[in-house]
Formats: sequence, C-alpha cells, structure tokens
Amino acid sequence: MQRIKFIDRMAQGKLSRRQMMQSAGAFGVGALILPPRARAAEVLTCLEWGGYDDATYFQAYVDKHGSAPNFSIFAGEEDALAKVLAGFAADVMHPCNYSVGRFVSAGVAEPLDTARLSHWNDIFPALQVAEGVLENGDIVMAPADWGNSSIAYRPDLVDEAFKADPSWSIFFDEAYKGRVSMLDNELVIIIGEMVAGKSYDDVYDMSGEALAAAAKEWGTKGLDMSRFLWTDASELQQGLASGEIVAAYAWNDLIKNLRADGVAVEYARPKEGFFTWFCGLTLLNTGKADKALAYDFIDAWLSPETGKALIEDSGYGHANQKSFEIADPAEVAAMGITDPEAMMASSIVFRNPTDAVQEEQNKVWGDLKALKY
Repeated sequence: MQRIKFIDRMAQGKLSRRQMMQSAGAFGVGALILPPRARAAEVLTCLEWGGYDDATYFQAYVDKHGSAPNFSIFAGEEDALAKVLAGFAADVMHPCNYSVGRFVSAGVAEPLDTARLSHWNDIFPALQVAEGVLENGDIVMAPADWGNSSIAYRPDLVDEAFKADPSWSIFFDEAYKGRVSMLDNELVIIIGEMVAGKSYDDVYDMSGEALAAAAKEWGTKGLDMSRFLWTDASELQQGLASGEIVAAYAWNDLIKNLRADGVAVEYARPKEGFFTWFCGLTLLNTGKADKALAYDFIDAWLSPETGKALIEDSGYGHANQKSFEIADPAEVAAMGITDPEAMMASSIVFRNPTDAVQEEQNKVWGDLKALKY
C-alpha cells in the first residue's frame, strides 16, 4: 500500500524550528496551527489457507497496490469462524461451498456486488448459481479454486478386486487395517452410510438417532481401520510415497505431486461416487480496510492468470473458464480434468448442512475420537 504523501512542507519535515515560530507569530503569540495528522490507510486483512498467501494467486492486487495484504492462516473454516466471532477484524475470508453458510448465518458475511468484479462473467455458469455461492438470493462467495475428493491409491499395493471395482469400502475393510488413511472429518460417517447403499443427498445432513447409529457403526470402524487420520497433506503424501499407506482420502493435487516425484499412484472413481468441492472469496463485515481493496483482492483471485497458476502449480481447477484456455494443456491433462463442466455434472458436489446439524456432527465426531484416542 503506498504511503499517503503530504504536500504541506511542515508535514514533510521541511520547515525549520525558526520558520515554525515565525509562522506562529503571524497568527498571534503561541498560536501555532499544525495540520491534522493523516490516518494511515488500513491494510487489507485476509483469512486464508496455508499456501494461498503466495502472491502468485493475487498478483494483480500486488501490481495495483504495491504490496500484499495481511494474512491470518487457518487450519479449517470452523477455526476461522471462531476467530472472527472472537473479535478478529478480517476483511476477506476463503471458505468452501460447504461451509460458507456458517459465516452467513453468523452475520459476519455480506453480499457481493458482482458488478465490481471484472471477471465475474467468465466464471463457469454452473458455479455462479451453485449452493454456497448463492444463498437466500444473494451472492455470498466468488468461486475460485476447486477440485475433487476421492481415493488415492498405490496400484502396486492394493488387490486386483479393488482396482477392478473401486469402492469407499476400503476404509472399513479389515484386510486393509492400518494401511489406509482417512481425513480427520465427520465425513467418515457419511461415507460409511454411502457404502451401506444410501445416497449422499440422503445422509449429508444426518442428525439425532440416525447420526448416533451411523457414528457407532461406521465412525468407529473408520477410526479403527485408519493408520492415522490426516490433517496435514504433506504427511499423507509421505505415507503414500513410502508405502506405509496404500489408499487414502485425498484431493487431486496429491496425485500430481506424487507422480512428479516418480511415485506410481492412481485416483479412483468409487462406485458410490466421488466428490467435488469448490472454495472462493467471501466479503466479511468485520474488517477495517476500504471495501475497494477487498474487491480488488477478490477480483485478482478470479483472474485467468491466477487460474493458470493454480492449474499448473497446484493441480486444482479454477472457476474462470479462460484459465483452461491459457494453461499449459499438458498440465490440464495431468490434472485429470479436461472437461470441467462435465466433471461437475458427474460428481457429488458437497452440500451445506444447517448450522445445528453441522455442530451436532462435529460433536459426535469429536466424541468418537476422544473414546478412541
């Protein structure tokens, strides 16, 4: 952020003490009049995932304003929400579609004026109206990065039956006990119910007795089978590379990273379905910076240049259609998503449970882990 320049010579420190006293005499003895001190402009503050504080993803903002915003890194959206509700002043948040509703219902998110976003019309139409972007008739998130959640596996270390008919059931299979790794998330319970034959739409918002029963059966089994529950993707990558883990719940960037290191790894399309998630930028009403800065930052994230960097560097997709036109075709192919709209139509897009359900699921999962560990 450029500093404000004072045009008054005294404010610039160019008046001597003698000149100051002479000026005072002109207005009467002791009546020295000084210009008011200018307030420094507030620096934009963003709540962000680790790694996304790299200027590569918002270069247009840096080019325009001369420096990056301030960042506060969070481990998960619940962590970020708790921080804001505790009084942390943030201007922009980077939630995912399944969690943005939490910020809206908490009263800390405000609608976006898409007319202030120059790249909005280049966003995939399906994402412009997706759940989590459009809430109660308002655009509350500008979709940016997106990808898949599925099963990463070592084809040299799993049996032929799994390779022929991939299934989420591998995470509940005694034959793979201690050789698989699930994400540390209540989704373990939801996936277990899907293995039992239910659809995601039927169980994503489970609560009450149904949730308790599913947690007892599938949550407990999932905990018992996993060598570890992961929260750090680098730990998971090391586990698959070494063969300590033969299959894991993973995001698609892991495949790109492991293959780049020469590790043979595949990304399954389980018969129960695989997931698509997308995240984006939400405007918060708790910050102190000029809203114009927030819009500039969000718009920078929506640019095709940011999308190109995201595709080529991380292996994730981007919401701007033009990103796929300017990205290296080989990198797009390596990402495994050559037709983003078709992929979104054929996958399970994560949904938003109500606050009450999410909080109940969080508690049930936490209680299960407490019993196990």
